[in-house]
Amino acid sequence: MVTRDAPSPARPQPWRGDPPVPSSAPRLYRGVVLRRSTAYLLDILIIAVLGLCLAFALSLVGILTFGLLTPLAVIVLALWPLAYHSYFVARQGATPGMRLFGLELRDWSGRAVEPAQAVLVVLLFYVTVSLTAWLVLIVVLFSDRGRALHDILASTVMVRRQEQS
Repeated sequence: MVTRDAPSPARPQPWRGDPPVPSSAPRLYRGVVLRRSTAYLLDILIIAVLGLCLAFALSLVGILTFGLLTPLAVIVLALWPLAYHSYFVARQGATPGMRLFGLELRDWSGRAVEPAQAVLVVLLFYVTVSLTAWLVLIVVLFSDRGRALHDILASTVMVRRQEQS
């Protein structure tokens, strides 16, 4: 029987209990804010390109169904960014952009993020950012671990990816 606390071979658990403070584990947090911002820009580019392909395919479906499936297509396109972020964070702990920049999202105790928690953090991101016109992201500048409000509310922390040993 595998327990939840056992680290997986693919994604080792970097800590147990509360995450270490930045002064005791600087390599976990060094450059996370800048890397995270750049990774998000890359993810947005990927979402846009794939979203255009998806929109083209869904518009063809709309034409072939004489517009009957167009409302469904609108819903699918609206949920596309949420699905992209949630899927990759739940499956790999990081989106392709985060992986490229050596980041991963962990829960507060260092374990891999659960699928429901991945959806929650992404939903919280989109809700808080849309309600505050991106101003809420200033929180990362005042957080000792570079956590945004959606990280705090979802009990997650973004850290540098641990090398396999």
